[in-house]
Amino acid sequence: MAAKKLRRARLSQELCERLSRHQITTCQDFLCLSLLELMKVTGQSYYDVQKLLCRVSRACAPKMQTAYEMKLRKSVSPSSAFLSTTLHSLDKVLHGGVPCGSLTEITSPPGCGKTQFCIMASVLATLPVSMGGLDGAVIYVDTESAFSAERLIEIAGNRFPTYFDSDEKLFCMTRSIHLYRELTCGSVLKRIMSLEEEIISKKVKLIIIDSVASVVRKEFDTKLQGNLAERSNFLARGASVLKYLAEEFSIPVILTNQITTSLSNGPAIQADLVSPADDLSLSEGASGSGKRESGCVTAALGNTWSHSVNTRLILQYHDLPTRQLLVAKSPVAPFSAFFYTIEKSGLVLQD
Repeated sequence: MAAKKLRRARLSQELCERLSRHQITTCQDFLCLSLLELMKVTGQSYYDVQKLLCRVSRACAPKMQTAYEMKLRKSVSPSSAFLSTTLHSLDKVLHGGVPCGSLTEITSPPGCGKTQFCIMASVLATLPVSMGGLDGAVIYVDTESAFSAERLIEIAGNRFPTYFDSDEKLFCMTRSIHLYRELTCGSVLKRIMSLEEEIISKKVKLIIIDSVASVVRKEFDTKLQGNLAERSNFLARGASVLKYLAEEFSIPVILTNQITTSLSNGPAIQADLVSPADDLSLSEGASGSGKRESGCVTAALGNTWSHSVNTRLILQYHDLPTRQLLVAKSPVAPFSAFFYTIEKSGLVLQD
């Protein structure tokens, strides 16, 4: 909540502009300053600065709500609680689809359909509420230059041929998807930090970052001293802001992740290397020295990141062209597995 922009804390426009000149734009920036520093940058008295501190603190403090109020809100407007994936068995397990107000991660080896899932979700978010959509715009941050406008139109036309029955409707849908190509950690974080006002002005109902791991793994070699701490700091800041945006505006945030391989000598993998929510596969064999080695393919970015995401879906290869989708982590769903193929209409579950 501290990531909330000061413009939304009911401060005067003149004061916000003055603070902005000192790079003070969020509630966190404001609250981290001492009373004397605030008196200097605002030009106000000690008493007035104290009142400002109270106002900003109230604006960013989490609002208490009861479990009953949460349940009532979702039952009154179930369409605002989830984004349907139109994969009906998956939606049923997830109690409606991709949850709003939290972070959902899609992780897999290359070529299993992470970007296909994201493009499909982009189409779904623009649909009317009556069709299971969110009737809003999408912010799509592409760090791998993998987004394809042609594939977007192909999925829309083949998945909903009766709705997208004219070029005008397809054109309207494409105008609702705002694509940003960010190729460094710094530019990704800067983009995330600037999304709040854009969500309001463009009526954004879905944020996608494809992918987080791409920029992180290129820039941070964790074998070098200090890099692991810097990487953890970047991931923590990014996840904190995205969680705030998801909760504040009750929208789903979808992130894609890559995989990595962990090896350990001995008959088993240490518990801190992999959790059931991370594990994609496990193999054991003999090394060249005759010692047994255990290896596992896990979601990248480590345990800290794993705890930041609320829902994790794992896509993996099965028997081509069939692939498998696992619900590996969810606050509402048990561990579940589904088989799917990738068609012109996007992901299609197999019976």
